[in-house]
Amino acid sequence: MKRARTKYKQIVNYVLNGINDGTLEKGEWLPSVNEFRMMFNVSRETVFAGLSELKAKGLVQSCAGKGNYVTGLSARVEKNIFILFNEMNAFKQRLFNAFVGGLKEDDTYNIQFHNYNRKVFEMLLSEANGSYDTYVLMPGKFKGLKPLLDSLSGRVLLLDHCHQELKESFGGVVQNFEADTYNALVSGETKLARYTSLYMVQSDAKEPYERYYGMKRYCEERGLKSHYLNSLRGRVISEGDLFIVADDTDLVTLLKLAANQGFKAGREFGVISYNDTPLKEILAGGITTLSTDFTQMGRTMAAMVRKPAKQVQDNPCQLVIRSSI
Repeated sequence: MKRARTKYKQIVNYVLNGINDGTLEKGEWLPSVNEFRMMFNVSRETVFAGLSELKAKGLVQSCAGKGNYVTGLSARVEKNIFILFNEMNAFKQRLFNAFVGGLKEDDTYNIQFHNYNRKVFEMLLSEANGSYDTYVLMPGKFKGLKPLLDSLSGRVLLLDHCHQELKESFGGVVQNFEADTYNALVSGETKLARYTSLYMVQSDAKEPYERYYGMKRYCEERGLKSHYLNSLRGRVISEGDLFIVADDTDLVTLLKLAANQGFKAGREFGVISYNDTPLKEILAGGITTLSTDFTQMGRTMAAMVRKPAKQVQDNPCQLVIRSSI
């Protein structure tokens, strides 16, 4: 029933998006009622409801016997945004706060979480379709999503991580995981020169494999060994090992393993952790981090919801060197 009540928003969003991206200009005729019916598979009453809202906004007028046309482009058009995150953690909270803080006063939003479950991702988008003019999505590692995203009745913007197939069709703000990892290692090369084996430690289910590609490229160019680990269970640390760890639970596990062996990070072995936190400034004497600026990502996305051009922008990333390498 909720979907039926909000179908008229497809008509509203069609016109609002056309005004925002410049494809509808002042004085231009809109599709006829029957054409709108065929475009969105809705009833005449639904079309009239959408046109009535547009008239109330001062954007559309009717001409007897001719149809409806755009009358103005200067009225303030608020955004109605559907936000779909993979999860909420301390880093995503910073991103979300910066994004919401950058929206206009009259903008509205609804945030949901798919928790890395593709069926949940698809279900939530299906339920939201037609009710929003903008969709800000974290598709993560899901493949083959383009037909689904093309079907959404509004603008789609990608956030944090997505496959190349989506970057070619949609705008957004993302991390370039392969380049970020490679460039970070290059920037810290003088500190890393004493390590002979590099290990990428992360979960296949959640984390981007591109990180490993960046590390592997760095190792191949320098004749070093590169390894990929899903788990640290039963791991024995050798001198000269450098671990790049995505999850903070694995970071704690690694430090416990080292303590049991009498090893210290930055002495017998090295540690780089993704995503900086205040705790990592002091943990084990200071953990080196490779971190994107989630606050900047949120601010950039807030500005992007009002930019008509399609573009994917890489978010800045930084290696913060501490005593763990």
